[in-house]
Amino acid sequence: MQGLMMDMPLLISSILQHAARHHGATEIVSRRVEGDIHRYTYADCHRRAKKLASAFTKAGVAVGDRVATLAWNGYRHVELYYGVGGMGAVVHTINPRLHPEQIAWIVNHAGDVHLAFDLSFLPIVEAIAAKCPNVKSWIALCDADRQPASDKLPSLVNYEDFLATGADDYRWPELDERTAVGLCYTSGTTGNPKGALYSHRSSVLHAYGAALPDAMGASARDVILPVVPMFHVNAWGLPFTCALVGAKMVLPGAALDGKSLYELFEGEGVTYSAGVPTVWLGLLQYVQANKLKFSTFQRTVIGGSACPPAMIRTFNDDYGVEVIHAWGMTELSPLGTLSKLQNKHMGMSEAEQQKVLEKQGHVIFGIDLKIVDDSGKELAWDGKTYGNLLARGPWVMKEYFRGEGGDPLMYDADGRGWFPTGDVATIDADGYMQITDRSKDVIKSGGEWISSIDLENLAMAHPAVANAAVIGIVHPKWDERPLLVVVKKPGAELTREEMLAFYEGRIAKWWTPDDVQFVDSLPLGATGKILKTRLREQFADYSLPGA
Repeated sequence: MQGLMMDMPLLISSILQHAARHHGATEIVSRRVEGDIHRYTYADCHRRAKKLASAFTKAGVAVGDRVATLAWNGYRHVELYYGVGGMGAVVHTINPRLHPEQIAWIVNHAGDVHLAFDLSFLPIVEAIAAKCPNVKSWIALCDADRQPASDKLPSLVNYEDFLATGADDYRWPELDERTAVGLCYTSGTTGNPKGALYSHRSSVLHAYGAALPDAMGASARDVILPVVPMFHVNAWGLPFTCALVGAKMVLPGAALDGKSLYELFEGEGVTYSAGVPTVWLGLLQYVQANKLKFSTFQRTVIGGSACPPAMIRTFNDDYGVEVIHAWGMTELSPLGTLSKLQNKHMGMSEAEQQKVLEKQGHVIFGIDLKIVDDSGKELAWDGKTYGNLLARGPWVMKEYFRGEGGDPLMYDADGRGWFPTGDVATIDADGYMQITDRSKDVIKSGGEWISSIDLENLAMAHPAVANAAVIGIVHPKWDERPLLVVVKKPGAELTREEMLAFYEGRIAKWWTPDDVQFVDSLPLGATGKILKTRLREQFADYSLPGA
C-alpha cells in the first residue's frame, strides 16, 4: 500500500516559484562588476529567469545541455542558476582562478554549448574561445551599452539583448527530479579535473538540509551575503537556500576586500554570511585597523579550509559574531557537517564548548559518515582514533561526470556505497568529526585546492631537475602554501628564481610555490614512491618567506 499524497517532483524551479509567490517583495541586492548597486526582488528574478529559459529554448538549448558561467556573485548569475536549471539544462559553473588552458579543457570536457561571463573575465574568454569550438555563443553579463568589442569573439552576445528574445509567458517544465541541474569540476585529485553532476532532487534536499537550525539555520528574518563565490560549489547552495526560506540576498560581485565587504554589510543590514577563512582575515584586519564594529552581523559559516581557532574567538569575543565551522566538498554538494552546540554541551565551560566548536562538526540529516582503516574496517568513535573518512547520502556523488576515474565508491557488507572523501579524521562519541590530515597530497590554499603532483610534474620537466616533491607548509593567511623541494642533476646549475620562473605561463599564478629548497636526495619508500610524511617531518620547523 502506498500513501495518498500528491506527487510533486523536487525541482529547482519550485524554489524560485515559492520565493516569488510567498516572498515576492524581498530584495536581491547586487554590487555589479561596474561598481554600482542593483536592486530588485524575488518576483523580478522569477520573471527574468523564466524569460531567460525561454530565450535559451528558442536558441536550441535542450534538456541536459550544458551552459557554462564564468561569473561573480550577482543577480544575473542567479538568473542563470534558475533559468538554465529550471528548463532542464545544466548550469556549469567554472572557477576563473584556474589556468586558461585548464578552463578550456573543462569547457570541452563538459561539452558546454554556451558560456556566460562577467566583463572582468573577458581576457580569459578571449584566450580560450578558439580552443572551444562547441561553444555557440559567448554571453557578456552586462547592459547593452557596456557591451565590449572583441575581434576574438565572433559569436559575442549581450545578456540583456539575449534575454529580450525570451517570452514572458514561459512555463516551467515538470521534469523528473533526478534530471541533472548543476555541474562543478574539482581539481583536488591527480590528473585532469573531474565533474560532479548534481540533480534537482539532490540540490533541493541540500537546500532543505542547509536551512535546518543546527546547520546554516537560515530564515526569512535574515539578510544573507554569500562571500563564497557562486563558482565554488554553488556558493555552498546559498542561492537556493536563501530563496527557499525567503531571506534577503546580498551579492558582493568582485569586490571582496575588507572595506568593500564592510560597507555592504553595514549598508544592507547583513545578518549572516559564509566564506573561506582567507576572506574573513581581510575583513577582520580592516575592521580592527579602523576600530569598527558590526551593527547587524550575527553569524557566519566558515569552511573551505580549517578555520583557525583564533579567528573563531576574535569573531565571537570582539564582535559578537557566531562562527559556524563547517566541512564539505564538491562531491557532497558541498555540505557534510557543521559545528553547533547541543543541549548536552550547555553545562560545559566556555573553554570546553570552544573545543567542540573548533571541530568540523556534526552531520545534518541526509549525510552519514564513518571512518575506516585501510582494509575498510569501521573504526571507533572515540575522538582519538583516526581513519579514512567516508560519506553517503542523497546529495553525495556516486560517480564522476562521464565516468571519469571509474566507480569511486567503497562498498560495505550490505552492499551500500560510501564515497571516500580523501580526508583522514576522528569522530567523537557525540558524532562530532574533526579532520586531522589528508590521505592525498593535495594542498589547500585559501579554500582552493592545489595539486602537488601537477607541480612536481612541471618541475621535473626542467632540464636541471633530477627529482622534485611538493608539500604544504602552514601559512598564516592562506592556511597552506606549496613548498617545492628539488634534487638537481649532477653538475647542473639552478637557482630558486629560475625554478619559480619555469612555472610562469604553465599554471595559474597562485599555484606557484612560495619557495624552493634544494636537497641532495628525497626520502623514498620500498616501491620508489616519495615519502611525503618523512619530507614533512624534515621541514616541520621551516617557515616560508614573508609568512
